[in-house]
Amino acid sequence: MDQIAEQPATLTLAVEGMTCASCVGRVERVLKAQPGVLAANVNLSMRQAQVVVTPGVQGADLAQVVTEAGYAAHPAAVGEMAEDEAGPLARQALWAAGLTLPIFVVEMGGHLVPAFLHYLHGLLGAVPLQWGQLILSALVLLGPGRGMLVKGFRALARLAPEMNALVAMGASAAWLYSAVVVLAPNLIPPESRAIYFEAAAVIVTLVLTGRWLEAKARGQAGAAIARLAGLAPQIARVEGAGGWADLPLAMVTVGTRVMARPGERIAVDGRVEEGHSSVDEAMLTGEPLPVEKAPGAVVTGGTVNGAGTLIYRAERVGADTVLARIVTLVQQAQGQKLPVQALVDRVTLWFVPVVMALAVLAFTGWLVAGAGMAQALVAGVSVLIIACPCAMGLATPVSILVGTGRAAELGILFRRGDALQALADVQKVGFDKTGTLTEGKPKVVALQALGISEDDLLRLASGVEALSEHPLAAAVVAGAQERGLAPPKAQGFTMQPGQGAEALVDGQKIRVGKPLGDWPAAILAQAAAWQGAGQTVIYIDRDAQPAGIIAMADRTRPTARRVVQALAEMGVGAAVISGDAAPVVRRLADDLGIATAMGGVLPEGKVAAVKELGQGTAFVGDGINDAPALAAADVGIAIGGGTDVAVEAAEVVLMSGDPLAVATAIRVARATMRNIKQNLFWAFAYNALLIPVAAGALVPFGGPQLSPMLAAGAMALSSVMVLTNALRLRNLRAVR
Repeated sequence: MDQIAEQPATLTLAVEGMTCASCVGRVERVLKAQPGVLAANVNLSMRQAQVVVTPGVQGADLAQVVTEAGYAAHPAAVGEMAEDEAGPLARQALWAAGLTLPIFVVEMGGHLVPAFLHYLHGLLGAVPLQWGQLILSALVLLGPGRGMLVKGFRALARLAPEMNALVAMGASAAWLYSAVVVLAPNLIPPESRAIYFEAAAVIVTLVLTGRWLEAKARGQAGAAIARLAGLAPQIARVEGAGGWADLPLAMVTVGTRVMARPGERIAVDGRVEEGHSSVDEAMLTGEPLPVEKAPGAVVTGGTVNGAGTLIYRAERVGADTVLARIVTLVQQAQGQKLPVQALVDRVTLWFVPVVMALAVLAFTGWLVAGAGMAQALVAGVSVLIIACPCAMGLATPVSILVGTGRAAELGILFRRGDALQALADVQKVGFDKTGTLTEGKPKVVALQALGISEDDLLRLASGVEALSEHPLAAAVVAGAQERGLAPPKAQGFTMQPGQGAEALVDGQKIRVGKPLGDWPAAILAQAAAWQGAGQTVIYIDRDAQPAGIIAMADRTRPTARRVVQALAEMGVGAAVISGDAAPVVRRLADDLGIATAMGGVLPEGKVAAVKELGQGTAFVGDGINDAPALAAADVGIAIGGGTDVAVEAAEVVLMSGDPLAVATAIRVARATMRNIKQNLFWAFAYNALLIPVAAGALVPFGGPQLSPMLAAGAMALSSVMVLTNALRLRNLRAVR
């Protein structure tokens, strides 16, 4: 019990004010330095931190520490989405643009059309024009740009510079230098008396515009999860002492009877007690066809009821519902980092200090070279502005956010973010047979008894199997019931996985499973013939003596052949690993075009079978009997119904029972990793190419030098390009 109590817990914090990869690194370092914190992952695109802590550590205390470090934080509620920043940022950007436009027109218009500048000088005078630019640019910095300046200088004071610090230093340096030129021109040599008010104002305007577009794109990136979270209705019609009444969803408790009228969404998870209808479960499973529901059927919150009225009893509410667990699973996957992110973290840890050093080097280098204060200032400010590491910080998390969100819409849940990278590298997929490649609903098709009637054989076997949860056991019970045979009561039931089950039935020790001891050659021959036809055979012993055999057949899933073909088109091999008899497994493999077939494999033997397939292997199973193999594979993929989402052994959960979703999952993983690599290439190449240009490295060779204004535009464009590229993942389609 003490060991259970000491299990680490995972806390989620909502963190505001992060703008770049350096912010992420700062928050992570602060969290990891706290007592009791075992690990911390901060996600820039989701504005969240996932913190693994020892028991007793409070989320509120960690949030306070992060807030004191300059980033407002609070413990996140289940399913809480990042605050929408697009609206406020849009207003700030428009305000900044309105104030900047006159400065830009005067300064840039004068450079492009000298006659226009002469006209303004004659109309208003040169000094009033300069004073107007000074005042308007000051309003930009102290109004919409104030937040950036305050955060930036606070970060510098803490010796933890980040993007805001770069912007604050660059814009302030350009403004202060220009103010000195206007207010005390004698302090500046005549050849250096240039003003850069337009650079300071445009820098702030473009950064705000870039952040607005980024926030807007982030909102689109998280739209899939927002749609899932919004599926649950806010009102449920429940039965009370006074009859049926509408109540807020939060007031529905376990055991309450709930009504779903035609066209309404199911409020919470439950089991139907009255009524017949069809329910659209597409948003949870990705399956387009409605599912028929009758008394005894399970319904899931968020799905859409069809033409009938259903009355069901609530079994799971609030955070325990399938929908809430799906949202939590996907958010946890989105909050985790991929191995490829480690490179970005190492680079960005020292990125901002290195950029500041390069800016100082560019500034002093041009001064020493005798270029003058103005050109030296342009070089230093341009380096500061263009090197903001926004794109690097967003490159990986925004792709994960969009990719996993789209996967959730297709009925595929990545329980761990690193499963994306592992699944993208998969070269072979091993499938369980029953319930994965087949429907998992076998039926009794033949019997052969020894010394007793077929009915007695089936009745005795059903007595044992009525206590088992295996699909074959359910088939035996169903076969007995079809003949009007009620399963007799059994005592002393025991089960040995992969071998069979036994119990006392009618005073006789009945064993059902694989053959033990000597069996008549005729029976073995008959069993081999049935197995050669693709049927599964179980053997029944009565008091340790052969009593007969039962053959069962399970239909192959309609899409099983297509998934093998789709995997082959992706360059991925397929294998079947099953506890069923080798001839049955081989027959199925041949029918589906699978070269590797391993039959008669016990649950513990599946681990060795998976390892035999080599590195880069995924295993697909039901997540219960196949748990060891799921855990042993490079990627474990659990396949099941819409309510089977908490399969602890698997990294990926397929909500539907369709094996073709395996190919879709690999398609999503590969597309996401390809997208991440494109983003990282752009982010790193952008900085590697443009920092030297901003510093003026090409000027001695007759090349250009970026002005601070153009540097700000390029910086904002880089983040928008990364986000726009990631949003392309929303167009991914399921494999058909």
